[in-house]
Formats: sequence, structure tokens, C-alpha cells
Amino acid sequence: MKRVAWTLFAVALTSSPANAATPEQCRFIEARAEREACYQRQETERLARQKTNEARQAEQQKPYEPMAAEDAQLAKAIRGICRGC
Repeated sequence: MKRVAWTLFAVALTSSPANAATPEQCRFIEARAEREACYQRQETERLARQKTNEARQAEQQKPYEPMAAEDAQLAKAIRGICRGC
């Protein structure tokens, strides 16, 4: 009984449909329509990842912008200090 369960578990893990192909496996799909659909899915996933990365980078840059104004104010204040008098 346990052998049957383990065998079914192994088969379930190793079998994957063509639409869940990894980037390296799309080129091995022989049917042209399925292969092009696979590449199209990859392209949409890539664009989605790119948009999320751009949004994440935009969020990370926002905290540093107020520091630029503070740095300019500090530089203006330091200019007024006499050095080497």
C-alpha cells in the first residue's frame, strides 16, 4: 500500500503540463501554437516582474529625496561658519 502511494506521489511530482514549462523548456514544445503561447506567457510574466521591480525601486528612492533638501540646508549653514579665522 505504501509503495503505491509513493509511486503515485512520485508520478504527480514529475509530471507537469506543457503550459507550466520553464523558460528553457518552451523551445522543446513542438507544436508551434503552443510554443508561441508559452513564449507569450513568459513575456507577460517578465513585464509584470519588471513593473514590480520598477515600483519597488521608486518606493526605495522616496525616503532619500527629503534628505537632499536637508543636505542643501546644512551646506548653506556650514558656508556661514568662518574657517581658519
